Amino acid sequence: MPVRVSVIVPVFNPGPSFDELIESFDQQTLATTDFEVLLCDDGSDESTQRRLTDVARNRDFIRVMNLPHSGWPGTPRNHGIVEARGTYVQFVDQDDRLFPGALKRLCDYADLHSSDVIIGKEVGIGRPLPRRIFSRDIPHARLGKDPILEMLTPHKMFRTSFLRDNDIHFPNGRVRLEDHLFVMEAYFRASTISVLASEPCYAWVKQPGSASSARIEPETYFPHLEAVLDLVEANTEPGKLRDRLLRHWFRGKILKRLTGKQMLRYPEEYRTRFLDVVEPLARRRFGPGVDAGLAFPNRIRAALLRADRRDDLLRFAEFETGIECRAAVTSAAWSRGGGLHLTVRVSMTSDGEDALVFEATATDPKQHLWQAPTWLRDLPPTALDASRDLRGDTAELVVEDPQSGTAHRFAGRRGPDGVESVRVAIDPLKIFGEAGHSRRATLAVRIRRAGWSFEVPLTADPSVLARAGRSPLLAGRDCRLIAGANGVVTMRREGPAGGIRDLAGRAARRARTLARRR
Repeated sequence: MPVRVSVIVPVFNPGPSFDELIESFDQQTLATTDFEVLLCDDGSDESTQRRLTDVARNRDFIRVMNLPHSGWPGTPRNHGIVEARGTYVQFVDQDDRLFPGALKRLCDYADLHSSDVIIGKEVGIGRPLPRRIFSRDIPHARLGKDPILEMLTPHKMFRTSFLRDNDIHFPNGRVRLEDHLFVMEAYFRASTISVLASEPCYAWVKQPGSASSARIEPETYFPHLEAVLDLVEANTEPGKLRDRLLRHWFRGKILKRLTGKQMLRYPEEYRTRFLDVVEPLARRRFGPGVDAGLAFPNRIRAALLRADRRDDLLRFAEFETGIECRAAVTSAAWSRGGGLHLTVRVSMTSDGEDALVFEATATDPKQHLWQAPTWLRDLPPTALDASRDLRGDTAELVVEDPQSGTAHRFAGRRGPDGVESVRVAIDPLKIFGEAGHSRRATLAVRIRRAGWSFEVPLTADPSVLARAGRSPLLAGRDCRLIAGANGVVTMRREGPAGGIRDLAGRAARRARTLARRR
């Protein structure tokens, strides 16, 4: 009798974290008759084989498949697709784990939307993950429109018949980016791709020494990247969609490796080898349409790369890492309603001078060109035009409660000078939560300026903060900003006493909310 989902796990001599994966299967809310786990053992040693036998002994839903060693996860995954009895297959790696109830949530979501591909929310453990893809549920995601390219890991659920009918499988053998080839083939063939973002499903755990953390060998890596590009071009016509898709790999696999600190970490010999490979690749595979959608710093990198200006690429990386961003409070005042209003001055300098200065052209006041270092000013005006990126400049205050780890973001309002002068209002009662136990919060400013991103501690002169005075009743417990010896600002509030002020403040906010609804 078919089961709802087959979980396919390629296994090769797993470490201690494998026990947590097995425990996560035990915590699923699907009946054990409704799912199976296929442990596809890629020729592990005898101790691992005994371990897998022990794991399966008292779990009827686990099957162990003993396979010849292939050295890469694609082949064992393919065996799993062939052997799966489930309506769906879910791929899981041996170092990761599922959240409790994930399989049922994913199956129900797929049934509801007749999905061929279901992308469950991934949570990074020890690794950052993209946020846009999981900002909302997307029952019918569109390739090139919705951010599903952000996660091309194989940690997804697929309709089994869809994979088999379309002969979608992983490349056998040691193939880099094999997950990109598999997932993109599925994206192109699928009738319905769905994103389940409202509940965590998959914990992607970073392990020391994992393949993803190793430095790539450019001579062997980039031919595999070109195979992915070939797949994209075979399934798209020239135009905006193709450019949008190709841009993903140009940005993430090439230009990202030429940014600031990343570029400067490379030994000279490695940097030369890397550029020897990617410079002709950039000219051959990525055209002006691809560049048009890049962020401003990447457009400069792309122009330098295609021109084979290697010394200037290195100088540009040095320039980026040398930018000093500072954010300082210039005024602070409490409102009677309990909000703290700050004006923050942001500066970005290099060698003591403004680093990111943009001036309108004489012919078009809406066009702003970067007043770049002299050694970049011979680039074409299109490369130095930051007009579009400047419209996307943002600033926000990030206030984190160290006790709970919760971060609150308060959007800043740009002044006449853009993000160089920002006004922001924060509410202490939102920061410290209902429990009222936390007594300290850290403050940082996150800035996006012409495509560059910075996050720096908020600083202030103590005299500026002193002028704000005491917090009003509706702010809750007595709360104030303190500048430390290094000028870094923290928010402090009084201890257990003062709960009545919290209640008063919350009551006033509820009253205001009700009044607005009438």
